[in-house]
Amino acid sequence: MASNRHQVRMLMVCDYIQQHLDETLNLEQLSQVAALSKYHFHRVFSAVVGMSSTKYIQLARLKRASYRLAFEDQLSITDIAFEASFESVEAFSRAFKRTFAQSPSQFRQQANWTNWHRMFEFTSPSRGPFMIDVDIIDLPTQRIAYLSHYGAIDKVLETVGQFITWRKQSGESPIASSRTFGIPYGDPYVLPANQFRFDVAGSITQAISDNRFGVQVGEIPGGRCAVAVHKGSHDNISDTIYALYRDWLPNSDQELRDYPCFFEYLNFIHEVDECDLVTKVYLPLKDA
Repeated sequence: MASNRHQVRMLMVCDYIQQHLDETLNLEQLSQVAALSKYHFHRVFSAVVGMSSTKYIQLARLKRASYRLAFEDQLSITDIAFEASFESVEAFSRAFKRTFAQSPSQFRQQANWTNWHRMFEFTSPSRGPFMIDVDIIDLPTQRIAYLSHYGAIDKVLETVGQFITWRKQSGESPIASSRTFGIPYGDPYVLPANQFRFDVAGSITQAISDNRFGVQVGEIPGGRCAVAVHKGSHDNISDTIYALYRDWLPNSDQELRDYPCFFEYLNFIHEVDECDLVTKVYLPLKDA
């Protein structure tokens, strides 16, 4: 019981950190959020999360900075460094390279996403039972432009970056006025890497031009879908997916359609902090 209580408290601290990355975060604040004595906070946090709170805060800021570098080329490295609460570009560059084995400019030019993923393979506090609200809707067929990623999930952001570049350069699926989808063909944590496919897609209203990126035209078939809203990091989206399959579906009297679950991204990691991400998870259903 005590262990679970500490997990819940450290989860509250992690959420608080994610929501206040632009503020000064000190021991007094975090120990108050955790409802723990400041004399014990650091040891409990390290025991549950697997790293110190200082390291977690810096890693969270560097993670946001990495998205800025990869997907927001209009921002200078100086601006990104100061947003990440570093006093100088040099200090930011040293911390970034020490963490990701690439300088900020190297990462911006060609991010090593495989190595980047390894830095976030640490213990996260358990969220316990996961409760979701589910709606059933009729989704019209969505005509899409899509780019397929094949292989390990830890390189999918390379494909995402190429798709973003195509959208910006072509203007044929404008980010601001088009819908954005992700379609995983199976569970990346179960399938062998060479069997996993993930499509990143944007809605379109007309044919697209031939392009060097390999973006193609397709569709998401219309029909009934169960929809749940996932809030927060995409790293935890499996919580919502499994809650749909494990908890909601067996009690729903619904049957699944022969099409994978898919996501609709209502905002983006380079636009908002990770804790403010909102994603719809769709589970295709057979007609009633």
